[in-house]
Amino acid sequence: MGAPTIQAVRGMNDVLPDEAALWQHIEDQARETFTQYGYRNLRVPIVESTALFVRGIGDATDIVEKEMYTFDDHGESLTLRPEATAGIVRAAIEHHLTYERPQRVWTAGPMFRHERPQKGRYRQFDQFDVEALGFEGPDVDAEQIIMLARLWKKLGIHDMSLQLNSIGDAPERLSHRQALVRYFQTHIEELDADSKRRLETNPLRILDSKNPALQTLLSGAPKLVDGMDEDSASRRHFRDLQQRLKAAGIVFECNPRLVRGLDYYNRTVFEWVTDRLGAQGTVAGGGRYDGLFAQLGGPPTPACGFALGVDRLVLLLREASVAVDVAPDAYVVHVGVAATDLALATAERLRDAGLAIVVHAGGGNFKAQLKKADASGARWALIVGDDEAAAHRVAVKPLRAPGEQIALPPEDIAAQIRAAH
Repeated sequence: MGAPTIQAVRGMNDVLPDEAALWQHIEDQARETFTQYGYRNLRVPIVESTALFVRGIGDATDIVEKEMYTFDDHGESLTLRPEATAGIVRAAIEHHLTYERPQRVWTAGPMFRHERPQKGRYRQFDQFDVEALGFEGPDVDAEQIIMLARLWKKLGIHDMSLQLNSIGDAPERLSHRQALVRYFQTHIEELDADSKRRLETNPLRILDSKNPALQTLLSGAPKLVDGMDEDSASRRHFRDLQQRLKAAGIVFECNPRLVRGLDYYNRTVFEWVTDRLGAQGTVAGGGRYDGLFAQLGGPPTPACGFALGVDRLVLLLREASVAVDVAPDAYVVHVGVAATDLALATAERLRDAGLAIVVHAGGGNFKAQLKKADASGARWALIVGDDEAAAHRVAVKPLRAPGEQIALPPEDIAAQIRAAH
């Protein structure tokens, strides 16, 4: 009896080659889009001091209270990052990134939260995290939302909707918090256990409850935007943001119950959502966090950013039956010592020309190799035997379209393949 097999940790998923092609397509399109807007790559560790997330995210959030992977490392408490913004701000402070000029940056990679795995919500999940550091006005908020709209278009996603809200500045949030506490205390018997706990720690988070039994109660709760002075800085910021989005043709819905799950947000919060992924419908979300730099010991620095869930984008594109063609341009079939030498040299020549070429490995006769060539999805089979090697020619056989097999010198094959594209 063999050794028992070992499986992946629950909620931490393998991405196999066929699916990875879709991941790479999304990642390539995202990187290209962010570069078009002047955002540069910044890479931060996946492990940070636990104190960074407690101070940055907020000790009364679900993430810090229940979801972080935290461990002791020889007396130092460390945490696998549950999100990337706090780490980016820590890096910006540590390396004085924003002291001379504002920065547009992005990072990408795995995040970790210990929660019940379900479709679109995993314990290890991948995100792009995009941040504009040192920008004060609503123009950069609008830029990031418009940039995401461009990405959806490039990916062929047409049914994403934008939810928008302002959660004001600190004094307005404090006043709103007090109004919420008064409101919910008069309805205390209608609250579920989770909302009763949040009433003591973070009453704004009650507004984000998905409990169907609470929706009527939540719809009658005080709205922060109603308590803003018409001429307050946060009200003007929100009004200007909406005008910029309208001018750019971005359709949005103002949702006064949108609060996001992290304590560092102020003013703008937004989410791009879809109804095609069930409960996990938020594909990208973020907003402004002007106080986080000072909260983490840095100089006061305005900032705005968002996270983009790659796992959920993959699910969305799969739901839409989007396929990514990763088949090689040609598959090289070869039998014989001299034929193999010519096959390898020809493959390298074609790769120099920018083509994707798979050379058969593992032996076998022509018939077996041609079956594998067809299974690879390649558009061409390049066939080299003793006769071809002696004539310094390669047989070029179309696999996906009608046409005759022809023999060409290696230097002419790239042009033949490109001409038939």
